[in-house]
Amino acid sequence: AGVERVMGFCTDDEYQEFMRTTPRFERIIQRSGIILIKYWLSISDEEQERRFKKRIKDPKKRWKLSPMDIEARSRWVDYAEAKDEMFAYTDTKDTPWWVVEADDKRTARLNLISHLLSMIPYEHVPSEEIDLPPRQDRSYVRPPMDTQNFVPTKFIVE
Repeated sequence: AGVERVMGFCTDDEYQEFMRTTPRFERIIQRSGIILIKYWLSISDEEQERRFKKRIKDPKKRWKLSPMDIEARSRWVDYAEAKDEMFAYTDTKDTPWWVVEADDKRTARLNLISHLLSMIPYEHVPSEEIDLPPRQDRSYVRPPMDTQNFVPTKFIVE
């Protein structure tokens, strides 16, 4: 809802309709049995600036920086206001937003995963012992490897 409003991709009427109907739509999803958990990964202005500069300098990361990102950078306050307004409409008791401090990506991911798992009811399922059946013993000979196309091995993880 933020991008559309800030960048002018929707009319004010379309935006208001979206904000009015989103909480109802989310309740419909939940009534159908889906567990709906919403996360907002919050990145500070300073960290966003650092990431932009790093992407500009690193050719391997430059693809992550689109013309839209460049334009959006100059509208940071507009995006912050749009996010706060979106929360005012869609952060409900039934479907709250969970904010994840995300300046440190690894910490953010671990905290999000931990929280997500804590939100899903877990029922222990006893595991049964598994006996692997014997493999087929046939004299099948696979075709030579040079008759197949393989993706080049550029990386080896040890």
